[in-house]
Amino acid sequence: MSLLSVKGLVKRFGGFLATDHLDFEVEPGELHAIIGPNGAGKTTLINQLSGELQPSEGRILLNGRDVTRLPVNKRALSGIARSYQITSVFMEFTVLQNVVMAVQAAEGHSFMFWQPVLSDARLVEPARELLATVGLEQQANICVGILAHGARRQLEIAMTLAMRPKLLLLDEPMAGMSRHESLAVVELLQKLKGRYAIVLVEHDMDAIFALADRISVLVYGKRIACGTAEEIRSNADVRTAYLGDQEEMI
Repeated sequence: MSLLSVKGLVKRFGGFLATDHLDFEVEPGELHAIIGPNGAGKTTLINQLSGELQPSEGRILLNGRDVTRLPVNKRALSGIARSYQITSVFMEFTVLQNVVMAVQAAEGHSFMFWQPVLSDARLVEPARELLATVGLEQQANICVGILAHGARRQLEIAMTLAMRPKLLLLDEPMAGMSRHESLAVVELLQKLKGRYAIVLVEHDMDAIFALADRISVLVYGKRIACGTAEEIRSNADVRTAYLGDQEEMI
């Protein structure tokens, strides 16, 4: 059974069809990339998967369970996590303190600012493990407010992983990054592949072709192709619709 199964998904905004009867599946541990030109409906799709938008038609199944009408919080508890769903990022706190609070929230506890949470090994140890996973263990005691943009995105991913998700939704995680920062995120996602299923929307085609197990190509809300990186590179319809003006990237 596929971890995620999307069947006949439709999203209309008035007379505009943003998602056009879309079917696709994500297997356990798979990194499935979604690419397409601007306006193709990629973020609209991610918003429907996360529960921030309700589809007009169709179904979203997680491990065979219909989650189509679940709100964001209940969908997150079911195992679908989007990095910026973690809203409690405190710029004046340290990296470790932020992840400790994410672990605390994932355990179902409210934030206890008046108690020294860093003295609770049940929270600190998993938080340090998450920081090691994303490569921030050396920055644990740095104030989030002075983190570089790329490191802050790594922190967001660490806080999302505290929720113990089955499926990660990443919408342009490398946007606005330097080349060095992008490479660090690619390295992180390579580590996470296999441990989590990931749906990745990203414009960096080098990253997509390096990471994706499968790639779906959207144009005007409709999937025109799905396959491996090599299959997508060689697909004439895809080159005409999207990749033709990006040949220098492939």
